[in-house]
Amino acid sequence: MEELKPSTVIMAALSTLSPPHLSDLSHSIFSDVHTSRRRLTFILSSPTLFSFTLRHLNSLSLSHKSLLVARFLLSALRRLSRPFQTPSKSFPHHPSTAFVTPRDLDAAVLLLLLCDVRQHNPAALETPITHWRSTLCRIYSDSLLTISGIATGGSGAIIPYIETVGRCWKFVGFVVSRNGGKARREVAASPVAVVELPSVAVGGCMAVECVICKEEMNEGRDACQLPCEHLFHWLCILPWLRKRNTCPCCRFQLPTDDIFGEIQRLWDILVKVGSPSDGD
Repeated sequence: MEELKPSTVIMAALSTLSPPHLSDLSHSIFSDVHTSRRRLTFILSSPTLFSFTLRHLNSLSLSHKSLLVARFLLSALRRLSRPFQTPSKSFPHHPSTAFVTPRDLDAAVLLLLLCDVRQHNPAALETPITHWRSTLCRIYSDSLLTISGIATGGSGAIIPYIETVGRCWKFVGFVVSRNGGKARREVAASPVAVVELPSVAVGGCMAVECVICKEEMNEGRDACQLPCEHLFHWLCILPWLRKRNTCPCCRFQLPTDDIFGEIQRLWDILVKVGSPSDGD
């Protein structure tokens, strides 16, 4: 499944949604697309703001540009994966991974447009940089007229949105690998997610063993229950979650404040939902 195109993975997951859930997601995507396009229109219509945003974008390093794209990707994956998370396994958003300054938001919106133009019409950016605004305005206006569904808020907004998410996924993966990063690495669970974990009283006739310390839990004592329903001693699980966000038993992933770790967690949800039920 890892070899499939990002758009294929996402479409496979969305194909499992019921019509009402797909409709709700479509409206959510349309609202997000509308907000981004309105911001981009404002940038392109103002020579001063465009020049300011472009200078800011050019001043950023490749790793900072990757971070901008990663934040957009994280926001999109949260939206796309939300229908597949049950209330018992969902957590609130984390400000540390969601916050973007207005200046960086403008830079991210313009960067996504430049990446799209570079892929589909690279010759357009071979003109002097002083002509870029007028060139981008023309291309942007043409795209608004040709993308079906955007004007009416129909499901046609999903396809270009998914294509953008796919390009962001590839770009972030490329930058991470180029910088020597690993596709998968251990990341700590978010403190917000840990605080949300419930305490449950251990009881019944069956002994419950904490797999971390290999000792039985005393009946009547509170234990920590993860969303996957596995139980652990609080004193055992807390040090564990400070180093990694996975369940020691089944590898269920809790949210993390690491942006790239959270992207991978949400991506895994989509991959799992869209995978064939063949027992592999």
